[in-house]
Amino acid sequence: MNNTTYINASGQEPTPNRVILIASGGLDSTTLMHRLLHEKKEIFALTFDYGQKHSKEINFARKNCEKFDIPHKIISLQELTQAGLFGNSSLTSDREIPEGNYEDENMMSTVVPNRNMIMLSTALAYAISIGAGEIYYGAHAGDHEIYPDCRPSFVGAMQHVARLCHYWPIEIKTPYLHVAKGDIVKEGLKLNVDYSMTWTCYKGGKYACGKCGSCIERLEAFKVNDIEDPLIYQE
Repeated sequence: MNNTTYINASGQEPTPNRVILIASGGLDSTTLMHRLLHEKKEIFALTFDYGQKHSKEINFARKNCEKFDIPHKIISLQELTQAGLFGNSSLTSDREIPEGNYEDENMMSTVVPNRNMIMLSTALAYAISIGAGEIYYGAHAGDHEIYPDCRPSFVGAMQHVARLCHYWPIEIKTPYLHVAKGDIVKEGLKLNVDYSMTWTCYKGGKYACGKCGSCIERLEAFKVNDIEDPLIYQE
């Protein structure tokens, strides 16, 4: 049996209760933040600025981390966008944000190529440097249809990589991978999540548009819970 104790780049032994949360400022990751707080995890949050059209989600991520005194880093990936490495996604280019349900073909324009792999790889490096044993991100069942890097097969592959990329295994956790958005809201309501402190809309207007795929899915999630979304919408 190998009893070797490995230490990370900061000279710290791995701390199992220390976790990395990829916090977008949206509904899913904010609910996940509250879940981890409830579980008494020691959270270190990462938010990524990948050149999206607005920074409203990022601002909400910052506010939620400040509210709970969670160490928070905002990582810029804008150079990748400016270099054209993220292709022609409607989230990072001049293309118009499509409206409609996620099942509609036009919603494929919102895919940012390989975004989650880049984010998870960065989170893995951070986990190694501070001795975190787990990384959490809020992929959920509604993402499978449209986003390749939220599918169970992708998550499984990244979990395998995370167990091999360092001297000790790191776990990638996706508690909502097979959970519908309505059930995420149901959990969040029990955890007293302030959903007015989250942003979901792909458009960066003063109010949420209520028409893009992300807004429609969010509105439906509150509807199935028989509660009104506290976010203000244009209509």
